[in-house]
Amino acid sequence: MPVVAIIPARYASSRFPGKPLAAETGKPLIQHVYEAVAGAKRIDRIIVATDDDRIAAAVRAFGGEVAMTRADHPSGTDRVAEVVAALRRQSDAAKGQGNGDDIDLVVNVQGDEPEMDPGAIDKLVTIMLERPGVGMGSIACPFKSEAELMNPACVKVVLDRDGYALYFSRSLVPYPRDAGGRPGDVSKWLLHLGIYAYRPECLARLTATPPCELEQTEQLEQLRALWLGERIAMAVVPDKSAGIDTPEQYAAFVRRYKAASR
Repeated sequence: MPVVAIIPARYASSRFPGKPLAAETGKPLIQHVYEAVAGAKRIDRIIVATDDDRIAAAVRAFGGEVAMTRADHPSGTDRVAEVVAALRRQSDAAKGQGNGDDIDLVVNVQGDEPEMDPGAIDKLVTIMLERPGVGMGSIACPFKSEAELMNPACVKVVLDRDGYALYFSRSLVPYPRDAGGRPGDVSKWLLHLGIYAYRPECLARLTATPPCELEQTEQLEQLRALWLGERIAMAVVPDKSAGIDTPEQYAAFVRRYKAASR
């Protein structure tokens, strides 16, 4: 059954307007993301989900597939869910003609991850395919510095013995009580990375459910899944990729890209 990667991309970013179309490397940023995902061996199809004609045109120009979506989605997850719902309707219609195929898994890759490791995507897909009863999966890696660990923007995840998420938080969890809150070996804590895999049914349930109090408190939408009782299988990888939120981060990516191309 197909594994579909969907990359939500919007033009209006408060910190970096037009980010997907930034092209100081000679390619738009969205193309770098698309090509990184294309490097994964376990992805069968890649779709960029956008509501912006300029982004759609850029994706089509490099030969990528685009799905146009509504402009009023509150999150990238909702944008992905719209595309998946349309794909499932198309599949049901095709089945009536004898040639439809169900989507087994949807991978949501953020549109500002040009250096996403294809191997990390493959590891997430593998874990999900090995656990067919699990509705959702994501990725984490060990923290590398205390400054990063103590930063509320860096989300911590705690796992159970089988590798499922127990909780996500912006706070230091678990809290090292006997050490007075000092973490010591920071690699014992896991940094959550914002890539998700969903069964289509799980994705539909999540996006049909209003935000819960936990989610609103921490501003972490994955807590809605735990609140609903979903199990989230976590793939642990060695390192994070460098997402791009600001023009400064994009400039650093351009420098890395040009240095590697010499």
